[in-house]
Amino acid sequence: MNAKYVINRLVFVVVVIWTAATANFFLPRISGQNPIRQRILKLTQAGVAFGAVTDELIKSFEHKFGLDKPPSEQYLIYLGNLVRLDLGISIANYPTRVDKIIGAALPWTIGLLGFTTIFSVVIGSLLGAIVAWHRSVAWLQVLAMPLMAIAAIPYYLLGLILLFIFAWYLKWVPGNGGYGMLVTPNWSIAFAFDVLHHLILPAFSIILSSVGFWALGMRSIMVNVEGEDFMILAEAKGLKPSTLFFRYGVRNALLPQATSLALALGYVLSGSILVEVIYGLPGLGGILFEAIKGVDFPVIQGISFSIILAITFSTLILDLILPLLDPRINYGRA
Repeated sequence: MNAKYVINRLVFVVVVIWTAATANFFLPRISGQNPIRQRILKLTQAGVAFGAVTDELIKSFEHKFGLDKPPSEQYLIYLGNLVRLDLGISIANYPTRVDKIIGAALPWTIGLLGFTTIFSVVIGSLLGAIVAWHRSVAWLQVLAMPLMAIAAIPYYLLGLILLFIFAWYLKWVPGNGGYGMLVTPNWSIAFAFDVLHHLILPAFSIILSSVGFWALGMRSIMVNVEGEDFMILAEAKGLKPSTLFFRYGVRNALLPQATSLALALGYVLSGSILVEVIYGLPGLGGILFEAIKGVDFPVIQGISFSIILAITFSTLILDLILPLLDPRINYGRA
């Protein structure tokens, strides 16, 4: 691989991360809300006694979190902390550090997102290839319309529909939380089954919507692959239908799907976060939602920056391994 291309990509990644981090710093502050005042007001409403809430009290807390400094100085401190991977201390959960909050929530999001993404890509790609394959049975090709309809439904809307049907109306599965209210988290098999029982509906809502997206993408790619010269030649040689389908059709159609995976990761991640909010899961989505409501700048910035890093580096890694997946790609010629 061309070393110059790799260096250019790394520089581009740094610029993207800096731009996103800058937007991540200024966007929460556009609202003009005072996070300290909001937090004290919320605690006062909950019955916590602060005595007289004066401007001096608020200013003392602002000084503790560095919010009394000019925005330019806050911005430079923020960038310096990011370079050291220091995400700061949560305002709403003082003195808990943001990285500990994210670390506790990350397994829930990774577990849900990892399983649903892999399952959706595999099943959706296979289903889309079968629907597009000209030798498949006729009734399978009818699936294109319902797949298109399901793919058009956002994760959160589909999650609300499933929540109403299976949790509220039929009462087959729990509709809130990652585990039972009276259950203490532990490493037992009983707790694992309880977690799986609570994750069935959130996972199903993501999978049901994602499968349609991946199936439609694979179907369109597979239709184009079937018209390629190498497919016509392979069919003329009298190869078995299974060989034509898997080795020549699916294998060549998977490369664009792999590219789409990195591009769609942001959409999948944002959709899973919304699903976590709907189902009350203790993942990044629920924490981010509460941080936005409480104007907790460090937590909002920490979670957003973590998502930015995940999407940026996954795209970079895929971009660098594409030549290994397809020898026809050679960045040295670009």
